Amino acid sequence: MNALLENPVARVRWLAAPSSRAWVEQAITRPDLVLIDHAHCERKAAGVALQLMFRYPSDEELGSLLSALAREELEHFEQVLALLQRRGIPLRPLPAPGYGASLTALVRKGEPQRMLDSFLVAGLIEARSHERMALLAAHSPDAELQELYGELLASEARHFGLYWVLCEQRFGREATTARLEQLAQAEVEALSGALAEPGLVRMHSVGVAAGA
Repeated sequence: MNALLENPVARVRWLAAPSSRAWVEQAITRPDLVLIDHAHCERKAAGVALQLMFRYPSDEELGSLLSALAREELEHFEQVLALLQRRGIPLRPLPAPGYGASLTALVRKGEPQRMLDSFLVAGLIEARSHERMALLAAHSPDAELQELYGELLASEARHFGLYWVLCEQRFGREATTARLEQLAQAEVEALSGALAEPGLVRMHSVGVAAGA
């Protein structure tokens, strides 16, 4: 496990620090909770794409790209839901970590900064999801879960890649990179700390490597 966590190939360039070994151990101990939360995350991600479509209705290219993204997120939701159903695990509400809300609170109110921040926050969340799915695909003792997470990796990478392209096309690389660096540090802060109890493990619960 240490080898993968320390391997720069396993890191995602959006992220300022990799997930910790503690998070991986917590997640593979309670796969039921991570699966339920994963289903909610996929549904939320589709909602974010749709929300951005409706916020900027005159941007035809944006609408086309985000419509396809939302459909794919819902397909992933259905995949995870089907696995939950096969295992007899009901989809139920879970207390969410403060991760998403803390990042959303950093989105600036005025345009065009609001658009840039919204795209970058959505991309950061996708990037963290991709990184953690890669860790679960590598370390889960459950072959079916390894397969699920492994299958989703390519599309998750496309998702945060899409948000990067949208930013770079509209704001340029320099402005995009500068703001991403700020938000990436905040993303690490949102994941810093120790889990209060095992039952609170989530796809985006706390757990980043110190000093990375």
